[in-house]
Amino acid sequence: MYSKQDKNKSRQRRHERIRNKVIGTAECPRLNVFRSNANIHAQIIDDVKGNTLVSCSSVELKLANGGNVEAAKTVGTKIAERAIAKGIENVCFDRGGYIYHGRVKALAEAAREAGLKF
Repeated sequence: MYSKQDKNKSRQRRHERIRNKVIGTAECPRLNVFRSNANIHAQIIDDVKGNTLVSCSSVELKLANGGNVEAAKTVGTKIAERAIAKGIENVCFDRGGYIYHGRVKALAEAAREAGLKF
């Protein structure tokens, strides 16, 4: 069996490979997802300037259980609303080395339904 540390190192390596291809610009910033056991976080980042344009997390929204699919849907909807309010419609999705499944998929689909295009 893998230890938690080995799994995280593998995820970080996968994330580095993804980041070599996915670059956020002012026209199409990067929607980054970070998932922990208890919470989920999302940021929209302009990598050229190195700025976080919009962020949202289950911690900030004070959700009762931030580590489930419903929380991920709520965070996805909220980050899309905030991005559209700032004039951001097109983003490129960065799954952060996680499998596109479960909470990561729920966040992405909720953001799409709320109006983000990726």
